[in-house]
Amino acid sequence: MKARSLSHTAITVANFDRFVQFYAEHFGCRLVGVSDSDPVKVRTFFGVDAEDAKCKIGWLRTPGGGMLEIFEFTPQQPAQEVVWSRVGMTHISFDVKDSYKWHDYLVEQGVEIVSEVEKSKHGHTFFFVKDCDGNLIELIDLKVRYPALKYLGWLGGWLFRRGMYKEHYE
Repeated sequence: MKARSLSHTAITVANFDRFVQFYAEHFGCRLVGVSDSDPVKVRTFFGVDAEDAKCKIGWLRTPGGGMLEIFEFTPQQPAQEVVWSRVGMTHISFDVKDSYKWHDYLVEQGVEIVSEVEKSKHGHTFFFVKDCDGNLIELIDLKVRYPALKYLGWLGGWLFRRGMYKEHYE
C-alpha cells in the first residue's frame, strides 16, 4: 500500500478572512470551499471545551494544485512560536521561480521577511517569511532540479530506496 499524493496541509488561523486575503494576494491561492462545523463536533472531535464552540473550515487551492485546509476556532487558543528543534511541523513551502525577485516583491508588499535569500551547495535558492499569523513559509527555487524532481522524482526514490538510502528502510 502507498499513498497517491500529499493531499493537504492544515493550519489553524486567527482570522479566516485575513488569512484567505493574505494567501490570495501574495501567492495566488484561491478559496474553493467553506463550511461551519456542528458545535457538538467542535466540542467532541476537536476538543474545544466551550458551550459556544465554533469552527469555520476552508480550503485554499494553491497554484499547482496543492491545498491548504484552514480552521478558525471560537474560542481560540493563543499561538505558539515555532521551534525548529521541536518535533512537529515547522513550515510550509512554495516552489517559486527567482527567489531574489520574490524576496524583493514580498519586501515591497510589507510581508515579514525572516531570512535573506540563501544559496545551497546544490545551487537552489530559498528564503523564509512569516504569514499574517506568524506561520513560517519557505520560498524555494529548485532551479534545474525542479523538472528532474517533477518528472523523474519517482524513479530517484525507487532507486535510492534500493541503494544509497537503503538503511533508512530496514
